Amino acid sequence: MSVEQEERAIRCLVAKVGLDGHDRGAHVIARAFRDAGFEVVYSGLHRAPEDIVQAAVQEDVDVLGISILSGAHNTLVPKVIEGLKEYDAFEDTLILVGGIIPDDDEDELKSLGVAEVFGPGTPMEETIEFIRDNVPERA
Repeated sequence: MSVEQEERAIRCLVAKVGLDGHDRGAHVIARAFRDAGFEVVYSGLHRAPEDIVQAAVQEDVDVLGISILSGAHNTLVPKVIEGLKEYDAFEDTLILVGGIIPDDDEDELKSLGVAEVFGPGTPMEETIEFIRDNVPERA
């Protein structure tokens, strides 16, 4: 590993996809990630899956954290994953989902390629540690 790679901060996109208008949690996550030394980009509200894919690719993020509380995760998250695959960005992006996700849906999302689902009340340090332990290596 080069010195440049060791010093490079983990780049995260905290994304709000769909019509979900609840962004307090996303702001809390973004601040905690910054405090942990990550570079953070926040998508803003009401983004289409294509917008999230474009932002993830353009910002060359290591981590995509999707915050979704609207219940549309089974529709929107697969569209984001498909978009990342189209841009050949899926393999080197750690995909996380935060929100209220039923257990059966969590299993389905993980089978599609979501690394982990974090529900309400998950300790921030647990999420940060998961990212540090699982972020893809960059060539």
